[in-house]
Amino acid sequence: MAEPSRANPQSVERLGYIGLGLMGTPMTRRLLDAGYQVTVWNRSQGKVTPLVEAGARSATTPHDVLASSDIVFMCVTDAAAVEEVIFGPEGLAAAPGAGKLVVDFSSIHPDAARDLAGRLKAANGAGWIDAPVSGGTKGAEEGTLAIMAGGEAGDIERVRPYVLAMARRFTHMGPTGAGQTTKLCNQVIVGCAMAVLAEATRLAVNAGIDAGRLPEALAGGFADSIPLQLFVPRMVQGIHSPPLGHIATMLKDLDTIADVAQATSTPVPMATLAGQLFRLAKSARGADADALEIYKLSAADR
Repeated sequence: MAEPSRANPQSVERLGYIGLGLMGTPMTRRLLDAGYQVTVWNRSQGKVTPLVEAGARSATTPHDVLASSDIVFMCVTDAAAVEEVIFGPEGLAAAPGAGKLVVDFSSIHPDAARDLAGRLKAANGAGWIDAPVSGGTKGAEEGTLAIMAGGEAGDIERVRPYVLAMARRFTHMGPTGAGQTTKLCNQVIVGCAMAVLAEATRLAVNAGIDAGRLPEALAGGFADSIPLQLFVPRMVQGIHSPPLGHIATMLKDLDTIADVAQATSTPVPMATLAGQLFRLAKSARGADADALEIYKLSAADR
């Protein structure tokens, strides 16, 4: 499918977005800014209103989103929330779905993605792309997200122009579930990086050097990375609002990694340790705290 043209509006598909949280709201704004028609739904109406004021159309149920859209994007908390949106009262499965696509940006278990995709296809004929994202709220706002996808190649190309209004990179990794598996690999790296950067930052502080200058000092060396440049200043300055991501979300992903690792006989000692540290952080700071508050675990006054 060719990239939609403003001169040929018939080639532009109607879009929907379900789940207007930390990621969904800025991603939807980027679609609106690109000139697309977007119908939105969220459990709490308060998050819908600003987007309607920006030009989105409001739907009263997920069913209505799919009924009025050709492609529906979704980003919700976990597999239970995805299940509710699809198969709950007035869910997506109750709307006609033949020829339509659901693109799930949520991070869920690969097995859950395959199960939900098959059940939705049987219920109303809608196709499915699992497309978890990486890049956090900053990436969502700036359109620099990396999105890894599982699904049919033709479906991937159909949604690509719209996804690239929200992301810098959109990579087809294989059949349904492959996107979720790739995101787990991403979270092994990110979860461990958060824990390691918290440790390095605390060592700098306790040893009496300026931890805030670590990103500058290490830039260009083997320790340099996007997490180093982004996470360490926030840790040092105590910037946790708005959160880059919640502790509970990271822990959910690390627990999923442990489950898939067990099923595939894959040793994941570092990710397992990171999971336990985030479990401690959840107990100490709360499930909805910024994931970077893992740094506070090593503070005497935490």
